Amino acid sequence: MSIRYDNRVVIITGAGGGLGREHALQFAARGARVVVNDFGGAVDGVGGSSEPAERVAAEIIAAGGEAIAHGANVTNPDHAADMVAQAMAKWGRVDILINNAGILRDASFGKTTPDSFRAVTDVHLLGSAFCSLAVWPHMRAAGFGRIVMTSSSSGIYGNFGQANYASAKMGVVGLMNVLHLEGAKNNIRVNTLVPAAATRMTENLTPPAIQALMKTSSVTPAVLFMASDDAPSRVILAAGSGGYSRVYVVESEGIFLPADQQTPEAIAANFDAICDKTTLHEYGDVGGQTIKFLKKAAADAGVDLKLSSG
Repeated sequence: MSIRYDNRVVIITGAGGGLGREHALQFAARGARVVVNDFGGAVDGVGGSSEPAERVAAEIIAAGGEAIAHGANVTNPDHAADMVAQAMAKWGRVDILINNAGILRDASFGKTTPDSFRAVTDVHLLGSAFCSLAVWPHMRAAGFGRIVMTSSSSGIYGNFGQANYASAKMGVVGLMNVLHLEGAKNNIRVNTLVPAAATRMTENLTPPAIQALMKTSSVTPAVLFMASDDAPSRVILAAGSGGYSRVYVVESEGIFLPADQQTPEAIAANFDAICDKTTLHEYGDVGGQTIKFLKKAAADAGVDLKLSSG
C-alpha cells in the first residue's frame, strides 16, 4: 500500500535547502500540507532571510501542493510557538514535525569557543526540543503525532573537530527516548534519522565524486517511513546513498562483584568479562539496567525480589 499524507500537516525545520527542502518536496508530493521553516542563515548560523523558505513553499504551490513559509529561529521558543500557531490557524492541525534545522561551527575541541558550542547546541538540541514542545499539546489532543529528530553518525560514533555538533546530535537521541515513552499513550511516535547526504553542510568535507553518490533524495524515504501512520517508535534509522540500517544502543550482560571485591582493581581484572558481547541487551527504559543489576545482587544475597526486566 502506498504511503500517503493527504490532509496531514507537516512542519519541517531547516527546509529552505538541502535535506529539509527534499523532505518538504517529497511530503508535498504525497499529499501533505507543508510548513516550510527556515531562518535563512549561513551554514554557521549567521544572518537570516525568509527567502529560502518562501522559495521552497512557492515551489510546492507551483506543483499543485499546499504550503506556507515561516522564518522561525528554532532556538527561540516564541518563534516556534508562532510557527505552530500559524499552521493551526490555517489548517487546524499539526500531525508531523521533522526537526531538521542545523548549523556547523567545526573546530578541534581546544579551539572551540563557549559561544560556538552553545550556538550549535542551541540549534540542534534546544531547537528540536522547543519545536517539539510547541506541537506537543496539539498532538496529544488529537491522539496522533509523528516526530522525527535528526542525529548524525558524528554523534553516535565521533568525528574529529565536531565536539559541539556531536554532543547536540547525541542529545536528540536522548530526547527521542523520553518523548517516545511520554507520547505512547497518545499515539505520538518519535524516531531519529541518521543521514548521510550531500548538502551545503558537507560540500567542503567530501570530493565531488562522493557527493554525487550522496543524494538527498535517497535519505528522505527514511523520514517518510518514520512519519507514516504505521511508523514504529524509538527507532534510530540511518540512511545514505541508497543504504538503510538501524542503529541500536545495547549493553553487555556484565558481571556481579561481591561487596569485598567492588574495587577498581577488580573491575580492571574482570574488564574482559564485563565487555563480553556474547549476550547483549536493548532496554526500553531506564529500569532495565537497574533491574539487571538488582537481580544479580539479590541472587548473591539469597533474596527473591520478584523483579521483571524490560
